[in-house]
Amino acid sequence: MTNHAIFNRPMDADVPQGYDQAVFGMGCYWGAERLFWRQHGVWLTEVGFAGGHVENPGYDQVKAGDTGHAEVVRVVFDSSLISYERLLKLFWENHDPTQGDRQGQDLGSQYRSLIMVFNHSQRAAAEASKISYGNRLAVEGFAAVTTEIIDPAPFWPGPEAHQQYLEKNPDGHCDPKGTGVEASIPNPDLP
Repeated sequence: MTNHAIFNRPMDADVPQGYDQAVFGMGCYWGAERLFWRQHGVWLTEVGFAGGHVENPGYDQVKAGDTGHAEVVRVVFDSSLISYERLLKLFWENHDPTQGDRQGQDLGSQYRSLIMVFNHSQRAAAEASKISYGNRLAVEGFAAVTTEIIDPAPFWPGPEAHQQYLEKNPDGHCDPKGTGVEASIPNPDLP
């Protein structure tokens, strides 16, 4: 694989010691990846697939909806510079987690809202933020949150042409659209 178009790091690099990773599914993964690579403290982003039942699925398989995977972005970050809670705040505020198997015009389970957690503290933060944001959305008249929170599972990288797609294709589109409801997450700016 080549180097990351923004960070110029090998895309297949291991997570450096002292760093953490997170995986988020927010619909179309191109815009979600750009949202995260723009954050101070993010070391690497990568689009791919998670939460399905087929090993090493291809994009066309996932797009057809036959593998059970969601389009996701993997975020490797320095938690001394950006907190997991800050990443959760970005996740909740930049898509509509009440739409089930879709985001806007994109239909299918591959566009569902998903968080993959890698340890107990991530699970606790993700679960608490899901309840809190769900309550805030309910007050504003939105349906129930459908976001899945899953344990570590295989992450399958997306096609090389899709990595940092919106950097390579400035006229491309796929901007995440939130609900306009702010997420109330304790200390999102404290690493």
